[in-house]
Amino acid sequence: MALKKILLGLAVTTALVAPPAMAAQLTVGFSQIGSESGWRAAETTVSKSEASKRTVNLKIADAQQKQENQIKAIRSFVAQGVDAIFLAPVVSTGWENVLKEAKEAKIPVILLDRDIDPSGKDLYLTAVTSDSVHEGEVAGDWLATTVGDKQCNVVELQGTVGASVATNRKKGFDTAIAKHANIKLVRSQTGDFTRAKGKEVMEAFLKAEGKKINVLYAHNDDMAIGAIQAIEEAGLKPGSDILIVSIDAVKGAFEAMIAGKLNVSVECSPLLGPQLMEAVKEVAAGHPIPRRIITEESVFPKETAAQEFPNRKY
Repeated sequence: MALKKILLGLAVTTALVAPPAMAAQLTVGFSQIGSESGWRAAETTVSKSEASKRTVNLKIADAQQKQENQIKAIRSFVAQGVDAIFLAPVVSTGWENVLKEAKEAKIPVILLDRDIDPSGKDLYLTAVTSDSVHEGEVAGDWLATTVGDKQCNVVELQGTVGASVATNRKKGFDTAIAKHANIKLVRSQTGDFTRAKGKEVMEAFLKAEGKKINVLYAHNDDMAIGAIQAIEEAGLKPGSDILIVSIDAVKGAFEAMIAGKLNVSVECSPLLGPQLMEAVKEVAAGHPIPRRIITEESVFPKETAAQEFPNRKY
């Protein structure tokens, strides 16, 4: 396979090798976490579309948010002799054995939207991701600027336990608010990145803290939207009684901002398909690629939501 030959060459020398003759069609296996959110569905849809444009045979395995299913899928892709593997890792640890198998088979692995434990850094070729620590920092800085010196209690809906993006978004937010003694994180619990779990955990927060809650920080928009339902059912007004800070900037978040129920969403784009396919093309052509490819993103407060909404693709 073309990509496997290139990976072997890169392991032997750092010099640029002559581009191999490319196969008529490359086959890439994609171990996708699941379809737990509109964001995830958009990532899958765009990847399919971009693969089709480039005549890449993209085989997608939906893991239903289970690491064991992803490991099975990767082993299946290795057995099939695919040219490359895309992996969106549900958690950051536990990949060493299966990724060693891919490396031994000379199949390059490209991570997308999440990282794995640094101990596995030699087991993948590159990572196409956003800077999730920065996303958390942006969310925290926005909150600090918005509330000023006002005392406020924050509750946090974390993403999936063990997922790099959840760890990093918490780290960035904690770093930002640590500079402001008036902002206190009073409760933090996983909502598993899903709308249903976000609603369930927010209900528990409200029972425990009630009107003491001033701010909700959610690691993604789906959990925030679920929490909005819980806040309304508790007789409170999301966006005013409780400020809501979220990440992803999906269409549902813009609709909530336009309705005044969500205050800001930090962008994390799922439109990684073009960058993924470009990385595959570069490797197949014998070109070195960076170890990390960072996506460019923005932040959208509710005041800009109506104007920006028509431009959203997910």
